Amino acid sequence: MRYNQLGNTGLFVSELCLGTMTFGEASAGGIWGSIADVDQDAADKIVERSLAAGINFFDTADVYSAGVSETILGQALQNLEVPRTDVVIATKFYGAMGEKPNDRGASRGHIMDSVEASLERLQVDHIDLYQVHATDLITPIDETLRALDDLVSSDMVRYIGVSNWQAWRIEKALGVSERRGFARFETVQAYYSIAGRDLEREIVPMMAEEKLGLMVWSPLAGGLLSGKYGPGAAGNGEGRRASFDFPPVDKDRAWACVAAMREVAAKHDASVAEVALAWILAKPFVTTIIIGAKRMEQLDQNLAAVKLRLDAEDMAKLDEVSALEAEYPSWMVPRQNANRRPEPFEPKG
Repeated sequence: MRYNQLGNTGLFVSELCLGTMTFGEASAGGIWGSIADVDQDAADKIVERSLAAGINFFDTADVYSAGVSETILGQALQNLEVPRTDVVIATKFYGAMGEKPNDRGASRGHIMDSVEASLERLQVDHIDLYQVHATDLITPIDETLRALDDLVSSDMVRYIGVSNWQAWRIEKALGVSERRGFARFETVQAYYSIAGRDLEREIVPMMAEEKLGLMVWSPLAGGLLSGKYGPGAAGNGEGRRASFDFPPVDKDRAWACVAAMREVAAKHDASVAEVALAWILAKPFVTTIIIGAKRMEQLDQNLAAVKLRLDAEDMAKLDEVSALEAEYPSWMVPRQNANRRPEPFEPKG
């Protein structure tokens, strides 16, 4: 397991982060009924195996199973007697946690209510990374950032991050933070996979410029890239995708990627899922991949990806089959910069 710097901070996190969206009851119904099916006993075993593999980073959100995910994660760390300083805990706020109008969003009121509830469920006195889970089109960015800065100043939160925002909105927030002396976002949690490389258009260059860390969610595109689906699949494709077809993916594009990954997987005696994760881990702008599991064999397969090293030929093949089609103005940039660098001067005579 390798450890990477979290954004522009001095904190280091494991290249794999255990996501706990699966922690909860399948009987909960709704969206979480199709995703969550890990009780406390199973969660303890998953967390224990993750720690033994070198994972020190754990991600959850208050909205996952209406707080149950946070509760189970916090209790697992207590049951395993894990020292607080040994783990980096990330959680998120924004989603509806009740039926009343102020039980959601990124307002100061909801942030203050949410952090207190998350701390209690997690059984900790601080959250290492507190993230805005979504774009709030109502609350001014300044209000959200001021509230988060107060949490950092009070040491209830150590660092802050953002998830599912556009590049321009993140840049605006960073500008507000710099101008007002607020704590700034250090991480972006975003969807990225070999079948969904949209992030590379605007967000990846912005992160490089601003020294932000990337936490990748759904690296297997909701299980679509696990090898259970598409050309050459041996199984029947049952799983989360059968009942919850998310995130949206161009299936034709995905199947072309899966076919190429099967060839690479056969070469390395690995699974398609391992190749999908190893391809992401090879990208220099990725800080950590959030992995999730309902069963131990799923976790072990994800953990195995850190040992798989794709060579230049593998990366070239996978990069080519998954390459984004250039969009304006990106295709104009290299064209107009082709002669930008002066030719070397050669004195005459």
